[in-house]
Amino acid sequence: MGWIRASRDRSVKVTVLTGVLSLAIGAGTAYAYWATDGSGGGSAGVGDMQTVTVEALVSGDTPASTLIPGGTADVVLRVNNPNPYSVQVYSVTNNGAATADDAHNSCTTTGVTFTGTASPLSPTVSIAANSSTLITLPGAASMDATSQSACQGATFHLPVTLAVRK
Repeated sequence: MGWIRASRDRSVKVTVLTGVLSLAIGAGTAYAYWATDGSGGGSAGVGDMQTVTVEALVSGDTPASTLIPGGTADVVLRVNNPNPYSVQVYSVTNNGAATADDAHNSCTTTGVTFTGTASPLSPTVSIAANSSTLITLPGAASMDATSQSACQGATFHLPVTLAVRK
């Protein structure tokens, strides 16, 4: 029984000594906190966002629907993000008249319009850093009855402006 008691006494002394050392270390830190003074300077810079671009369809980028007079079709955009961070496409708006592809140069009255999108774009579209993605805007193009017969089979170019956010 004496062995257990001796061990207990020793353990109490070690605990008390550790408590005293912790208290002494804490007091030194508190003193340093209240007794120090300093000054300094800093600066930060904001990098410029590189332009996020939209390309015309390339081989393999095929819309799921086509335009007919009096109808609507999907608009497909290939969007490139050259930035080292992801961006969110906030909105897509019309930026000019629709034109037919070069193979349909006699299609001068297209009757095609871009209806635009709501802001913010729903569902949300994010583009990863240094990458490109296809964005499909369901029913965002329409063709009215003024479209010429020469426009049959044409691919239409719709100038748009994207609003993107970091």
